[in-house]
Formats: sequence, structure tokens, C-alpha cells
Amino acid sequence: MKLTWARAACSHPAPSGVSRAHFGELFAELASAWEAARQSALREAGGEERRRAEGAGRKPKLVFLDRLLVTLVHLRHQLPHMVLAELFEVDRSTVSAAIRQVRPLLAARGFAVPDRPGLRLKTLGDVFAHAEAEGVELRLDGAETQVRRPQADRPGRRAFVSGKRKQNTIKTTTFSDGQGRLLLSGVVHPGRMHDQTAVRTEGIAEQFRIRLGVKAKVDSGYLGLAKEFPGQVGAPPNKPKDEACDGDTHAWRETRRRQSSARICVEHTDAELRQWALLRRFTGRRDTYAETHLAIASLVSGRSAQRATRRRTSTELVLVRDTAR
Repeated sequence: MKLTWARAACSHPAPSGVSRAHFGELFAELASAWEAARQSALREAGGEERRRAEGAGRKPKLVFLDRLLVTLVHLRHQLPHMVLAELFEVDRSTVSAAIRQVRPLLAARGFAVPDRPGLRLKTLGDVFAHAEAEGVELRLDGAETQVRRPQADRPGRRAFVSGKRKQNTIKTTTFSDGQGRLLLSGVVHPGRMHDQTAVRTEGIAEQFRIRLGVKAKVDSGYLGLAKEFPGQVGAPPNKPKDEACDGDTHAWRETRRRQSSARICVEHTDAELRQWALLRRFTGRRDTYAETHLAIASLVSGRSAQRATRRRTSTELVLVRDTAR
């Protein structure tokens, strides 16, 4: 009865982070891939093809349904492996192995596309090709996640110290459409690297050079990209000088308000990612962060892609007729 209770509790959307319908889709999609990976690992460990008939031999302590559940709960709430092991009445190492097996399967799924069931985006080229074909105006934003401090005297230790947050962080870049639906999140770099440097290192600038029809809205961290592609990348305007007239100041404020209103949706997308505990403060090994981030982002994109496309609202000021006369 305890295992049945653990399954019922962990499959609820609150601990797992996904709806039961979404969980059913994940199970149907990943079960065969997990079984194929398991058989491949057994064949590699044995050095030859299996001799026993199908179904013979030692059974896994956790079936794939339970392995998927413990992985989702760990990603959502960062529960210790020992706690999950106690819930499912197995050893802690069994839970750790289950998470190591399922996490790469989630990370390899890619990102769901709104209004295109079955289509997945996995690379920067896919995102820009989709944006150009569908006329999507992208939103870019950089986000930082606090990580554990590297050991003393380790080479590259200062590379993770963020100049903005004054903490050890890992930086990622998020792409969304105009309604905040996640299209891609990754481009992992140490926190000390500037957003503009990350853009050029990962080839984002090259994609704008190739896809001339793609447009994007960015914040002040990408001013260099906006100067290089003035017709494609929109950034906040520069603040006028102190001696500027009131008209220029008001025009600057209004332009900045419109630009901020147009790109606030990607900030909401980052906030949606931060609902998962591992992306608020990552306490695991830094070499597994990229895989963990992709696994969570693929789940978030699946949920956000289901939101219906709404009519684009205008950010123009509306003059109201004075009725106090």
C-alpha cells in the first residue's frame, strides 16, 4: 500500500510539476527510449547479446513509471534522494541511478512549438528557422542561477563569480515568442561572462546575419547586438542628457515603456523556469547543470506551448476625452 500511496502522491501536479495528462504523454514518449537504453547498457556490460529469454533475470527495483516520478519530483522540489528512496522503499543509490537515467531523456526531447503538435526545436538554427518561417518576433534574455562555489585553488574558479550578483552563478540565455511561450533555453556559460560575449560565443549573432527576416527584442545587456543589427534587434533607447528638453525626456520614457512592455513576457518565462527549485539555486555538480536545465526547460515549454494564441495587444497611448467640462 505504501508504494501505491507514493505513486498517487507524487503523480499529483503539485509535487511533479506537470499535469497528469502531461505525465501520461511523457510516459508514452520515453518508456521505449528508456528500455532501449537499459538493454544497450546491459549488453555493453555483459560484452555479448543476452542469453536469457525476454522477461527472465532480475527485475528492476523501480519500474519506469516510478523512475519518471522520482525524477520529476526531484527536479521540481530538489528533494534529497534519501527522502525519495524512503517513499518508494528502495535504496538511495537506486533513486540516484533512476534520475541519472531519466534526466538525459528529458533533456533530449527539445522544445515544443506553439500550434505545431509533434514539432520540436533543439538548436539555435531550429529556433531562428521557425521564427523566420512563422514571422515570430523573438525575445531574448539572460538569466543566472546560483551554484556551489568551486574548491579553492581550482583553475577557473573566478569564472563563475558574477559581476552583477556577486555570487557563483551559471548564466543561460532564454528565447520566447511575443506571448512568453518558451522556444529555447540554454546556451550555458559561467556567470562571469557578459551577455554580449555569450551571444557571440554561441553563434546567436551569426544566426541574425544568416536569417535577415528574424527580429527580436532585447534588454540593455545586448546593446552591442542591437547596434550591429539595427533593423532586426530592438534595444532600449539611450537616456537623454541632463540638458535635454522635456519633450525629448518624455519621448524617451514613452519609447522605453513600449519596449519594456513588448519584452516583459520573456521575464515571465524566466520566472516560470524559476518555479523549479533546481533553477533557483543549484546544489549539484556543475557539469550536470546544462542537462538539468534542458530537462526542466523542455517540460516548461510543453506546458507553455499549450496556451492558446491570443490577439496581440497594442501598447499605444489612448487619449481620453475630457468629460469634466
